[in-house]
Amino acid sequence: MIYLLDLQNKLDGTREVLLEKLSHPYLLEHVESPFIDDDRLLLLTSLMEQQEVNQERAKNYTVTTMLLQIALDTHEQVHNSQSGEEDESHKRRQLTVLAGIYFSGLYYKLLADVDDIEMIKLLASGVKEVNEQKILLYQKEAEAIDKLMDSVKLIESTLLGKVADHFNAAEWFEFASNWLFVKRMLSEETSFMKSGSSLVFNALKKIALPKMDQNSTELSSEQQKYLLSICTRYIEFSMTKIDAAFKKLPGMNSLLMERLDLIAGQHQTMSKKFAEEG
Repeated sequence: MIYLLDLQNKLDGTREVLLEKLSHPYLLEHVESPFIDDDRLLLLTSLMEQQEVNQERAKNYTVTTMLLQIALDTHEQVHNSQSGEEDESHKRRQLTVLAGIYFSGLYYKLLADVDDIEMIKLLASGVKEVNEQKILLYQKEAEAIDKLMDSVKLIESTLLGKVADHFNAAEWFEFASNWLFVKRMLSEETSFMKSGSSLVFNALKKIALPKMDQNSTELSSEQQKYLLSICTRYIEFSMTKIDAAFKKLPGMNSLLMERLDLIAGQHQTMSKKFAEEG
């Protein structure tokens, strides 16, 4: 119980530092508040705990990695300009770009304070890899479903994987990458079932339904069911990999186990809903 309270205090303390770093009054007045992924925060903090990293150093590594992820996610909010766009929308897009740059700058400053050149190099290479995978996803360049799903997984987990590499914790990357992949795919599923469209499903449609007019947003019930079945198959495969990796990681804390149970429950709920609608 004492350990869990200590872990929760560390999570709360790191989150507080993140919120403080992300609080720029002018930016927050004009762009969406940056999203802090509590699962990613929990994974990073738990990794540092198992590696017995000095508390201040662990917090700095976690905050810098989270800031960089938030910077990458913030850039995703920028949409291509459309004809007849209002000046205010254009201003919002420009400020969103600046917000991403600002968050990236905070990351570099913090890592410079830590004076860890190796970690800077690792995370910088991670940014490059994530951006390469995002191009594949956004431009729908993946030629096979496996390649598309690998791109999604790398987009979600590369930065955390670089931290795991720094500590020679390959087993953590296997565990965390599949966790984050499942979370992203469940989110994509939810969006697709609500609106008939999502970033990943739009790319999946091009591969799985090549004869269909890709500009059309209308899908038959059978086509929707087919795409969802593919998504479900990849989610379930990753769930088995999570279970296998989990058994190789000693002393997993109960907060991680509780979150895993919630994610598994969410998948079961989505699968049941999919089956009922099918």
